[in-house]
Amino acid sequence: MPTVRRSFAFPRRATGGTGRAHSIGPVTSDPHASPAPPAPADIEGLLRGVIDPELGSDIVELGMVKKVDVAPDGVVSVRIALTTAGCPLRAQIQRDVRARVASVPGVTAVRLDWTELDAEGKAAAMAIARRNVAERAPETALPASAKVLMIASGKGGVGKSSVTVNLAAALAARGLSIGLIDADIWGFSVPRMLGVEGRLEGNEAAGKIRPNRVAVGDGSIEVVSMGFLVDAEETALMWRGLILQRAVRHFLEDVEWSAGLDYVLIDMPPGTGDVQMGLAHLLPRAEMLVVTTPSLSAQKVAVRAVNMGRQNYLRVAGVIENMSAYVAPDGSRHEIFGAGGGARLAAEVGAPLIATIPIEPAVADGGDHGRPVALGEGPAAAAFADLAALIVTEVSPPADLAGCSARLLGAVTAALDAHDAAQASAGSPGSGSSRP
Repeated sequence: MPTVRRSFAFPRRATGGTGRAHSIGPVTSDPHASPAPPAPADIEGLLRGVIDPELGSDIVELGMVKKVDVAPDGVVSVRIALTTAGCPLRAQIQRDVRARVASVPGVTAVRLDWTELDAEGKAAAMAIARRNVAERAPETALPASAKVLMIASGKGGVGKSSVTVNLAAALAARGLSIGLIDADIWGFSVPRMLGVEGRLEGNEAAGKIRPNRVAVGDGSIEVVSMGFLVDAEETALMWRGLILQRAVRHFLEDVEWSAGLDYVLIDMPPGTGDVQMGLAHLLPRAEMLVVTTPSLSAQKVAVRAVNMGRQNYLRVAGVIENMSAYVAPDGSRHEIFGAGGGARLAAEVGAPLIATIPIEPAVADGGDHGRPVALGEGPAAAAFADLAALIVTEVSPPADLAGCSARLLGAVTAALDAHDAAQASAGSPGSGSSRP
């Protein structure tokens, strides 16, 4: 069967390493207790997930992290040496460092100090980068500049796949290029939700799999799923851990992903099994978005997914509460599944609540018929549009490797220095914001 490539038309809306056995800032069972500050070694391990987009290796391995101090009051100070004092990617590195460190329970503020690598340090960093390219070449086929977001949940039934597909559609509707990996190997559902059928094609010359591509306005979604490899949607896959992990690795290593991807969204299997842990090790630069529902039981189970991510040095970028309430045509809200689960989870794990997605029949209908509700109108569509806007502006902005120039660099550097100076002078518990 030939691959079907869909193009969605929709109304335009206004848009506003190593050493991983430790646990960073373990989640306490008492959400009101103040967690102890993390150890410097844990912060350094977390920084292995910060990739220099130009050199393609993490800043710890490159020797750019010169010092990490953690004060008893939870203030974390990090000294970073850049390849050049005027490095145009400083803003990206600063955002990533601040976002990852500030998300750790027990951290009250993040202070950054900048310096420059000496000639020997620059030579060593370049040698490491060249060696990694030659030896690892690279570990995955995902472009180094793409932001990787793992959409996770503690259990099934919370609408994680629906959130992933609609978030991908909402981001693509903003003109972005999105990669979508359906890593829920047993419960694959992304193909139906996007309305895409057919086998994945191959590039024999390159020895790579070509993802199916969906055009969304000025943006696009490149998607791979086990659903494109089985004979029928009803096929039961009775695979064990090692085979599952290998299947996911194929999606990361053997797919011809476009070099210009802005984001890669991964629909994770529910829970904390082999696939989840394998992906965390393969993608240390990834960030997690945890999906829950308003119920207390879903909230408590979702904590396990947070703990798994943090034990593997992944940043938990935010909590999404799905099925938050039914919004009636008259505008009234009805909390069918309870209330407050997302806010409670966010408070317990020290991550922001970044979206509450209402219940709407169009969500299920769109998923059944390959029409993501995010590309239509209504309360759920508006919520996904707001979520996409928040991600690209605050939660995890895309890397802009082409947007730097000598003319703009001075203003950007001055703004970053002013922000760091304000952080250092304030030293308040609220100053550990993930915003640059």
